[in-house]
Amino acid sequence: MRQLACSLDDRAGAMAKQHLATGGKRLRARLALTACEALGGASRHGIAFGAAVELLHNATLVHDDVQDGDTFRRGAPTLWAAHGTAQAINAGDFLLMLPYLAVAEVPGHLQGGLCRALAHHAIRTVRGQMAELDLLPEERLGWRDYTEAIAGKTGALIGLPVCGAALISGASWPYAQRLSLAFERLGVLFQLQDDVLDLYGDKGRAQVGCDLFEGKVSALVVAHLERHPQDRERLLGLLRAPRVSTRPEDVRATIVAFRQSGALEEVLDRISLLMHETRTCPVLREEPALHQLALDLASLAVAPIQRLIDPDSGKLSGDHV
Repeated sequence: MRQLACSLDDRAGAMAKQHLATGGKRLRARLALTACEALGGASRHGIAFGAAVELLHNATLVHDDVQDGDTFRRGAPTLWAAHGTAQAINAGDFLLMLPYLAVAEVPGHLQGGLCRALAHHAIRTVRGQMAELDLLPEERLGWRDYTEAIAGKTGALIGLPVCGAALISGASWPYAQRLSLAFERLGVLFQLQDDVLDLYGDKGRAQVGCDLFEGKVSALVVAHLERHPQDRERLLGLLRAPRVSTRPEDVRATIVAFRQSGALEEVLDRISLLMHETRTCPVLREEPALHQLALDLASLAVAPIQRLIDPDSGKLSGDHV
């Protein structure tokens, strides 16, 4: 990784390292390594590809922060808040290029497939981000539009580590994509969990309901409007209002309304269904070690909201709502 390290020795590299130093779970990097091991690939190649995926993921975060106007990430100032929007965009672009230097560390016969995987999944991520940003302005508030957006934005970068691991292990492109798609469903699961946690748990933010303050179309919004379309005007008004003029009491009332309308229960049911699909997925059953990894990842995803779920039925636990 000497070539990659040398590329960080300037201002662009310093900004990239500043962002990377804020931490994070490194979930995608660890997934690439463990998936590679599960499929019988060389660990050293899994490490290199894991670094590539993590760099790509962090590039998207830098750009997300600019688009969302977030001034803090992981307890530290975001790059645009510290260095200005223009330089943050440059740093994000810089991070987008680094994955290809990481891929250069694997044998030549693997590089083409891994670069194809990076580009393919990066394109899907960008399309997902664009689709998510269009949900509110274009009032695309149904499950299909919501799911397609998050499958791209979140799911594509969960599937990418597995796709690369499969290619490293000698799989064909079609088979690598089949395995990848199975994990992309877990990306949807992670996003549903995140939507629930923002309103009914603790994401480590200063206040509950940040998604509503920020005007985000979450799974709870979609589920609520499906049940109560007459609430559309009020709810869209809340989401479109500038954050500074959004009243906390209105956010609290909406959180209660989501619970009373059954929206929360439906989202939890969808999470339970995705977990069931992971348990019974035919392509994953062909790869027992990878299947266990998927089950472990699903359990990790729901752990922050486990108190909301009845383990026996998958239904909402009334004691915690």
